[in-house]
Amino acid sequence: MGKRRRPFSTKSSVERFFLYFVLIAGAAVCLLPLVWMLRSSLMTSVQIFELPPRLVPHPFRWSNYGEALTILPFGRYFVNSIAIVVLVIVGTVITSSLCAYSFARIKWRGRDLVFSLIVATMMLPYAVTLIPTFVGWSAVRLTNTFGPLIIPAWFGGGAFYIFLLRQFYRGIPRELDEAARIDGANHVQIYSHIMVPLTKTSLIVVGLFAFLNTWNDFLGPLVYLNSSNKYTLALGLMQFTGMYKAEWHLMMAAATVVVAPAILIFLVGQRYFIEGIALTGIKG
Repeated sequence: MGKRRRPFSTKSSVERFFLYFVLIAGAAVCLLPLVWMLRSSLMTSVQIFELPPRLVPHPFRWSNYGEALTILPFGRYFVNSIAIVVLVIVGTVITSSLCAYSFARIKWRGRDLVFSLIVATMMLPYAVTLIPTFVGWSAVRLTNTFGPLIIPAWFGGGAFYIFLLRQFYRGIPRELDEAARIDGANHVQIYSHIMVPLTKTSLIVVGLFAFLNTWNDFLGPLVYLNSSNKYTLALGLMQFTGMYKAEWHLMMAAATVVVAPAILIFLVGQRYFIEGIALTGIKG
């Protein structure tokens, strides 16, 4: 006998149409700034502010990209950003996973209290801790260096990353730890040979978050970096605005180039984002 066909439901079709309509409309609203940036990067400054707005550039000024990337030392800015991002990702993944392993798999006095205090720091706005943190880095003479942007990643990586990985580690059966201890393994061996291979997806998620946060960071470099040869790409974009004039068409072209790696990384890693965050809820 053939399979029974589902009866056609007008109600379900209308609901599905409405759902798709809302999703497409929401996606269009989110993509509008990106489309506007791409459109503006191929125009002159005068054309950008024409009324009524011109949606399609005419002519397409591809020369904006070459001019934007040569008028300022964007090669140096790119190298600075890559150096900071790589060191932050490595430090964040290593130290946050070690801290999360300690909070999830090792019993020690005051563990839950310390974890609660770490999580509580997530409620503090960055602006609240900015001044005392800057004073501290000034006291050790590390301002105008990459130190304040990199070193914190090597001391826990951040409360959010520790919390994310702890939730994932708690979902792994403890029988694996007990079996490893019977075979004579210590915590370092359990972490490196059992936990890390089982948490690759979650570690990739942490690395992706660290990349996006560091690549797009503007306030941190603005506060700590003074020399132009140490600027990141985010600060480099600011150089297109002066006291009396702004080169908007060049800024949009440079911004498109700066945003492109972040979009590419997100598109490649979106599967890990969804999978990793979903798996953190295996066990509370």
